[in-house]
Amino acid sequence: MSTQKDYQSLYDRIAALREQVASQLSSDLVSNPQLADAITKQIDDMLASAVAADSKTAPPADQGLASLIGIGPEAAKELGTTRIPPGVEPYDETITSERIMAVGDMYYLWQHEKIGVFRAVQKLQELFKAGTVRLSAGPGAFALYQFDRRDVLRYTKKDRLSAYKRIFGYGGAPVPTGSRANTDFHKLFSHFVHQVTLFWRDKRISDVIRERAYDPSFGSVAIVRRAGLDLRNNLKWLSFGHLNVLRVEVMQLLEEAFKILGSPDVKRLFGADSHWDVLEEILIRYHNERLVTSPRQRMGVTGREVLRWLAQPHILQTTRAQFETLLLEIAEQSEEWLTSAQAMGLSKRTGAHRVLPWDQTQPTPVKANGRQKAGVSPQREPAREFEFEV
Repeated sequence: MSTQKDYQSLYDRIAALREQVASQLSSDLVSNPQLADAITKQIDDMLASAVAADSKTAPPADQGLASLIGIGPEAAKELGTTRIPPGVEPYDETITSERIMAVGDMYYLWQHEKIGVFRAVQKLQELFKAGTVRLSAGPGAFALYQFDRRDVLRYTKKDRLSAYKRIFGYGGAPVPTGSRANTDFHKLFSHFVHQVTLFWRDKRISDVIRERAYDPSFGSVAIVRRAGLDLRNNLKWLSFGHLNVLRVEVMQLLEEAFKILGSPDVKRLFGADSHWDVLEEILIRYHNERLVTSPRQRMGVTGREVLRWLAQPHILQTTRAQFETLLLEIAEQSEEWLTSAQAMGLSKRTGAHRVLPWDQTQPTPVKANGRQKAGVSPQREPAREFEFEV
């Protein structure tokens, strides 16, 4: 059980140790900045182990209150002998990865919903029922029959659209009773992806300009971490409920839809080489749509990878070298998502602007002289991602 005197002494000794090490190794730290990271991590690990060991010690029945206020035989004669707890579990370490993984799958499904996969299968089903296409007893025709028969057992289109609206704020469907649309998701997700791309762009520039560059101003870990934690915390309360079951069912539905589109008799019907060709042919011929298949599909794949990365504890890594190594996993995915979103008009590259106020969809614009124009507030730009034809 740690007393107030022990508590104070521990942190004083840790601070003295840091100063002594920094003083003795000052010349080495200048020529080898990575050494500072290694030393800092070792000292932090020592402190964490001491705090963890103290946390496992069972406290007295009254949590040390009697000693503090001077009651009973264990009454403290001075403040230094009273018990002080080390603290509570950090907020950012209490998120379940399974729920964030489910959100990633839902984002993947949303992009395929926007592409028009389910609408294409529905149109093909209508043509099959009307007998206006040359489908009869092939594997595609039989799969269409089964697809229709299972429809009564699945979540409906309304359920899917309501889930997208609740989790991402996307679409025009009403949210379920008692919940609300997550209007902050798109700006937080775009902001995090943008900060990841800026981090690696700054890192590459620093590597070119300065040999073995290690200046923290070239790629800020803290900004990337804060953007990621803001996004993860936003999703924490919106990933409860039937989301996990719904995404499993709709992922199965998506797989079944592509098996239908890729069946030999359906491909032969449209003179197509793949299921994607069939999908685009139906969207053009019967819905007269402008195709967004490629950018949307890549946004779904890369966006899901970014959210899966956030589901892991990588964002909490405090050592710069390890954080960079783990962040490298989503460096190219983030760049590709941002490029695709920019091409679709769903996001912007905002240069070096780092801060995202909570009431804006883009960072505050800054004039060439570094000051925002007086009396002019930044305009909110609507995210077209929210539009959906219900």
